[in-house]
Amino acid sequence: MALPKRIVIHELGPREGMQIEKNPIATSEKIRLVDMLSECRFPEIEVTSFVSPKWVPQMADAEEVVAGFKRAAGTRYTCVYLNTQGLQRAVMTGKLDVEGSLSVTASEAFSRKNTNRSIADTFIETEKRIEGFERFGVKAQEVSVMAAFGCNYQGDIGADHVVGLIDRLMGMAQDHGLSIELIQLADTMGWANPQSIRRLVGKVQDRWPAQRINLHLHDTRGMGLMNALAAMEMGVDDFDSAVAGLGGCPYAGFKDAPGNIATEDLVHLCQEIGVETGVDLERLLEVAREAETIVGHPLPGKVMRGGHLDSYRRQAGTSQVQA
Repeated sequence: MALPKRIVIHELGPREGMQIEKNPIATSEKIRLVDMLSECRFPEIEVTSFVSPKWVPQMADAEEVVAGFKRAAGTRYTCVYLNTQGLQRAVMTGKLDVEGSLSVTASEAFSRKNTNRSIADTFIETEKRIEGFERFGVKAQEVSVMAAFGCNYQGDIGADHVVGLIDRLMGMAQDHGLSIELIQLADTMGWANPQSIRRLVGKVQDRWPAQRINLHLHDTRGMGLMNALAAMEMGVDDFDSAVAGLGGCPYAGFKDAPGNIATEDLVHLCQEIGVETGVDLERLLEVAREAETIVGHPLPGKVMRGGHLDSYRRQAGTSQVQA
């Protein structure tokens, strides 16, 4: 139950948020969102996704978005790609911090819907991806399992199954001389609860004590922050989130469910329990409200409406009481 002193937050709003929007978002507005988030002092912002415009038309302007935003010192600007062609497009921009990841989906049904590949096909593609990393000089330090806690199409996902997938990815990495530093567990469709978080995180920590764990959490059923706290209590110090709760997966089978945990809500939680993030919460709240204007509809973030407690403490002339 030892909370980390500080956590790392990867801001995904510009990528994960834009991919699910039904109405087209102007390229200039996507660029503006990235630039505003750059003012919040994130260690990483995920800018866009290099995928087929046939399947995800919202990402058809990926190169234009990358060309337009302004890099800020101290922030890494990353992206998503699903194959070697996407990797090449990302590298060719010459502006992104392209990172290598070996990833697989724990659900056979969702793997086919989301990537049009079976799990077996994914491992074949992973070999090609590693060849791409070598060809383009991309460093690969992460393995990732999507739908690691459950799937709307397949149901609950067993922790031992996920560990087995990670073990196979780690073996592939070792065969190619890759040094894996981070293991990502993604709750892609919001199936996790604090107990399942503790169960799977505990198994991964026991099996790979030297690797850090990243959690990619969705707040689909309102458990996102509870799951983040449960993970922090186990020492997890690396999280994905999206400003104002932007995002979600277009192939998860939802109509209007919330996507990622809202970054400002996560930062506020950390601020209240004494965990540092390095993120400028005041500026982030302004960006969260502006994100609603950009997408043209309400977003599920809470602190951007309720305000963070330190602002009320200042008005009341009090300070935070420590138990």
